[in-house]
Amino acid sequence: MSNGLVHQDATKLAELIRTKEVSPVEVVQAHLDRIQAVDPQINAIVTIADDALNAAKRAEAAVMAGERLGPLHGVPFTAKDSIDSAGVATQFASPIFKGRVPDTDATAMARMKNAGGILLAKTNHPEFSFWIETDNLLSGRTRNPWNLDRTPGGSSGGESAAVAAGMTPIGIATDIAISVRGPAALTGVVGLKATHGRIPMTGVWPRVPRRFWHLGPMARSVRDVALAYSLLAGPDGADGNAISPLALDAGVGAKPGRPVRVGVLIEPGFGLIDSEVAATVQAAADALKGLGVIVEPVRIPVLEQINALELLWKLQVMETKPAFKKITAGHEDKIFKHVQGIYDTPDTSIEDFVAAEQQIEIMRDGFAQYFQKYDALLCPVTPVSSHGHDAAEFVINGQTVSSLHVMDPTAFCNVTGLPGMTLRFGTSSDGMPIGVQIVAPWLAESTALHLAALLESVSTVRHLHPSLAKMGLKA
Repeated sequence: MSNGLVHQDATKLAELIRTKEVSPVEVVQAHLDRIQAVDPQINAIVTIADDALNAAKRAEAAVMAGERLGPLHGVPFTAKDSIDSAGVATQFASPIFKGRVPDTDATAMARMKNAGGILLAKTNHPEFSFWIETDNLLSGRTRNPWNLDRTPGGSSGGESAAVAAGMTPIGIATDIAISVRGPAALTGVVGLKATHGRIPMTGVWPRVPRRFWHLGPMARSVRDVALAYSLLAGPDGADGNAISPLALDAGVGAKPGRPVRVGVLIEPGFGLIDSEVAATVQAAADALKGLGVIVEPVRIPVLEQINALELLWKLQVMETKPAFKKITAGHEDKIFKHVQGIYDTPDTSIEDFVAAEQQIEIMRDGFAQYFQKYDALLCPVTPVSSHGHDAAEFVINGQTVSSLHVMDPTAFCNVTGLPGMTLRFGTSSDGMPIGVQIVAPWLAESTALHLAALLESVSTVRHLHPSLAKMGLKA
């Protein structure tokens, strides 16, 4: 039974614990064993929480005593190593912060624990969470469990790889342009970036630029992501962007009896999209049609007129560079190449900075108009499936593009603050997961979750994969 526990989602594990079919100690130990077995090849885990087994024993005692149990009671979870964890190292993927141990939990961390979750481990990411792959000087490169020669993406690649490989049933990560949704898609799991400010970023670093950073859950089922979102969202009295109560939801659930209307967009607006990715998005559109959803092809003018990634980069450079230079002063020899790349980028002129801010407002207006007619947008998450490590460029449909193009289908959600989530719906010809992205209006997470659940109900792909057999291990 213990080996089978790593195949269960968090909701099922919580049920098994509540009904005393398994103990929290068994569940935590099973996942620790899994980490020991597969992580040496994947390198997703940075730090094991020393108190995890003791916390499991306390959780077991609470079950046996008949105490009131939280929705995640006794269930292990992991968290990206940029999210503060009291008593457990949080090192920002940098040698400069090696051994840093916070005194307090980030709000998201505290909320997972208050729901009964047990922090199992912290996961890898690029230095300061600023790159599209997961590699750094402190803990090295994380590999995609589906194929060790491929990337799990970034910046939350350690979290996505850990979830995909069964090292954890559920985790929390951050997203500034792609970092929850992209890694989730590349490793075949479910990820949600909620409306900006829905989930407090208190206790997460970096916070610049604040208006683009988001925190969100990853798991292997839509219901787990929905559960985590319900626990994580809502004001905390510390993050000034987190002001919307969870009860405020603008989703389709507030409009009973009206059919759900979804626009599907593959191209144009996102640049080149690989033909297999395009086919997967179309298959998801067809599946929703078959489930009674109104699905129509759309074009969104602002996506064709404005490149969200370019805007994001112009603003990030001016805000992250001084913040990063301040915190790394005197340790320049310990900076990895991707943060150094930010330092080497010329400053954005004030004129271009202001123009970028204004274009973001135009983009927001464009989506406000779009959502007058549609309840959601179905589109790609990444233009390609998982690729080789440290790739500088891709060839898509015979044309060469920069690897930064991987963020073009996701960055618009960050500059506008729109909620977006991803789940796997296909497989590439070389066996890699392909995800689709569902974008809902602001504060309409219930719509994205509803549509994702519909797609999950007809999906035939597996979340826990067979490729670990290549390492002499069982999925």
